[in-house]
Amino acid sequence: MQSTDLGNKESGKIWHRKPSPATRDGIIVNIIHNTSGYHPKVLRFLNVAFDGTGDCLIAGDHQGNIYVFDLHGNRFNLVQRTAQASTALAFNLRRKSEFLVALADYSIKCFDTVTKELVSWMRGHESSVFSISVHASGKYAITTSSDTAQLWDLDTFQRKRKLNIRQSVGIQKVFFLPLSNTILSCFKDNSIFAWECDTLFCKYQLPAPPESSSILYKVFAVTRDGRILAAGGKSNHLHLWCLEARQLFRIIQMPTKVRAIRHLEFLPDSFDAGSNQVLGVLSQDGIMRFINMQTCKLLFEIGSLDEGISSSAISPHGRYIASIMENGSLNIYSVQALTQEINKPPPPLVKVIEDLPKNKLSSSDLKMKVTSGRVQQPAKSRESKMQTRILKQDLTGDFESKKNELPDGLNKKRLQILLKGYGEYPTKYRMFIWRSLLQLPENHTAFSTLIDKGTHVAFLNLQKKYPIKSRKLLRVLQRTLSALAHWSVIFSDTPYLPLLAFPFVKLFQNNQLICFEVIATLIINWCQHWFEYFPNPPINILSMIENVLAFHDEELLQHFIDHDITSQLYAWPLLETVFSEVLTREEWLKLFDNIFSNHPSFLLMTVVAYNICSRTPLLSCNLKDDFEFFFHHRNNLDINVVIRQVYHLMETTPTDIHPDSMLNVFVALTKGQYPVFNQYPKFIVDYQTQERERIRNDELDYLRERQTVEDMQAKVDQQRVEDEAWYQKQELLRKAEETRREMLLQEEEKMIQQRQRLAAVKRELKVKEMHLQDAARRRFLKLQQDQQEMELRRLDDEIGRKVYMRDREIAATARDLEMRQLELESQKRLYEKNLTENQEAVAKEMRADADAYRRKVDLEEHMFHKLTEAGETRSQKTQKWKEAEGKEFRLRSAKKASALSDASRKWFLEQEINAAVEHAENPCHKEEPRFQNEQEDSSCLPRTSQLNDSSEMDPSTQRH
Repeated sequence: MQSTDLGNKESGKIWHRKPSPATRDGIIVNIIHNTSGYHPKVLRFLNVAFDGTGDCLIAGDHQGNIYVFDLHGNRFNLVQRTAQASTALAFNLRRKSEFLVALADYSIKCFDTVTKELVSWMRGHESSVFSISVHASGKYAITTSSDTAQLWDLDTFQRKRKLNIRQSVGIQKVFFLPLSNTILSCFKDNSIFAWECDTLFCKYQLPAPPESSSILYKVFAVTRDGRILAAGGKSNHLHLWCLEARQLFRIIQMPTKVRAIRHLEFLPDSFDAGSNQVLGVLSQDGIMRFINMQTCKLLFEIGSLDEGISSSAISPHGRYIASIMENGSLNIYSVQALTQEINKPPPPLVKVIEDLPKNKLSSSDLKMKVTSGRVQQPAKSRESKMQTRILKQDLTGDFESKKNELPDGLNKKRLQILLKGYGEYPTKYRMFIWRSLLQLPENHTAFSTLIDKGTHVAFLNLQKKYPIKSRKLLRVLQRTLSALAHWSVIFSDTPYLPLLAFPFVKLFQNNQLICFEVIATLIINWCQHWFEYFPNPPINILSMIENVLAFHDEELLQHFIDHDITSQLYAWPLLETVFSEVLTREEWLKLFDNIFSNHPSFLLMTVVAYNICSRTPLLSCNLKDDFEFFFHHRNNLDINVVIRQVYHLMETTPTDIHPDSMLNVFVALTKGQYPVFNQYPKFIVDYQTQERERIRNDELDYLRERQTVEDMQAKVDQQRVEDEAWYQKQELLRKAEETRREMLLQEEEKMIQQRQRLAAVKRELKVKEMHLQDAARRRFLKLQQDQQEMELRRLDDEIGRKVYMRDREIAATARDLEMRQLELESQKRLYEKNLTENQEAVAKEMRADADAYRRKVDLEEHMFHKLTEAGETRSQKTQKWKEAEGKEFRLRSAKKASALSDASRKWFLEQEINAAVEHAENPCHKEEPRFQNEQEDSSCLPRTSQLNDSSEMDPSTQRH
């Protein structure tokens, strides 16, 4: 068993080597989903569903990851992350790439597996959706929760109808019946109603089951033809309802270890025309048991107590079973591997309680005991016993009845009557009838052994001779022919075998076992004596056909003889292609309905009848090519007329030339192992085999020698090629060297030219640089000139400002001088007054020396107090007076200094007045001389100022 971990991958292969499921468990692959990281964990799968083809399925885990698994292409892809757990899935919508998923938030979403985009979002449920049923057309869907069921239009994704019920009842399941417009609703009170999809009109209600075997239904399943409903619940009883008769017709009791049934599903079969006979029953122990409803035998089971199954889904074609295990993994089973041992009698683990007759019986009338040996048959009524006694009186009739009895309850005579009445079997049941008529044993093990031998060497290059567009059809044809060749060695050398087998391969391409057994049965019965003249056509069979044609239409045979047309031209092409070249599909199926229902001689009579019914166009043919074209192409011929002619020939042909006297009756294939086929000249086949082996060995030797020669030739050719390549390389190197030399010369020429151009460019650049420098110099000089002019303007402005300031200062100085002159005059008058007073004081000094000292003291005290009270404004005057008093005794000695001071002040005044008058008279003199005069004047001013300052600071001199 292979195991695949999806991990964090979004796509990849499902298996990495070819699956080989064992018969014991039938597991193709086990799929798990473990996340990698710091805390790894297992993601559990919750739901699984197949698409309409059966080769693709989707599965969702509890984290909302939805994967698509393509079993045919061996690929898986992560198509959606819903971020919440899914509760139901459906994958067979009208648009094949879309699927529905019900989520934990009670909503239903539709996604596309190709674009991985959300198509629609449907809301309306108030509880978890546990079932999604899609109509066969893919146009409608029914979603079911515990409190309601809703019908959706999948074209517009709008809700059409809503089923409301009482809370106390509850819904178990609402779903579409297959291939019909009927909706079946099953409620928790065991009531089952059928509704018309378009009008929602109640068509019928199933009656209540018998009280003695009444169970609460929880799970349901319907056959593909919609005729049988299986229901189960918390019991080991299964109820089978006939929906056409609307009554319970069978009760099946499962083994005692089955206490409750969790899931039911029918296993489809390609040849049961939808009337499925195998039912899968998943019980509470995690084991899913598959039983035959007719024989009530356990066929096989999947799952175990250690690895239980949680839920399952079966592909529509019945090849795969996908089961979600209780540990969260996903198992995919091969039904073919599980049914290999189906022919072995299993132990009787189930029992039939009994079929319900048309009149009502109680469940006690149905129950039967099960023995350890075989399953007992239901007890017969008295009426049936009487019928049995009557039949036993006619032993011949009983023998004929047994002879015409076919498997699955069919009768050959009744089928022939039906065939003569309608001309063909119903398309719906044709494959089922063929399988019964041919009594196919379905030897799975023996066929698998033949298939496991691989492709026969005779058919390795089949596609070259028969280029078929469909690779699948070519592969099935190759496998079928290989199985026939492995079964009997003669088929590896039969040139017309692909022509013989092709129509059956095309018809049964989905079931290779049935295809092989139908062809093998055809060869054993309808191809009797075909290989006695191998490798030539069967002369004896063609002679039979020619004898019958001679009896019924001698003119046509004579026409063939006259134009050298033998039976190998008018009969053998029809036989080796089994009429597939001259008939359409429907005509061919109708013909083989009659061939398989009659004696093997019917096929030979069909060849004769085809020629007789075509006698008009054949009699008009005169060329051999026209005859060949006629028997290899379709013609305007009514197959019904041909079949009626065949029956006429079968009845009117004399016994001595009738083919049925020379051909054996029908013999079915044996069960378990296929019979040995040796109806051919063994020595010829052995000789051909030996010759073929010798030729093959010679061919192998020849191939080996040719390979050796080819190897040697290849080495010589390789050496020659290498030498030639070396010479070519040397020549190329020489040419390359010359080319490069020329290129170097050209480059040097170009370099010289470039250097010349560069020198010219340099000269131009130098000239431009000189021009630029000259322009820059002129610009710089202009800038300097502009700056100097600007500086001159600035100096002019500064001079003007200074002149203005000087004028203002001169004016202010003049005003100050005027004020000072006024002060000097006042001081002069004061000094004069003081001088007068001093002179008077000197005059009086002589009179009162004694009083002078006293007045001096009084004056000092008086002056001290006066200065203290007058404040700071008169402090200077007070100080002068004090110093004057202090120097009163030196007045005489300072008299001369006072006079000098007066003369100096008078000179200063005169200088200032003269300068002011001169400035007022000449204001427009040059600045530099003015500055110089100012400097000269200023040089004189300090001395005057010094004198003034000294005169001011020495009041005693002023007083003197």
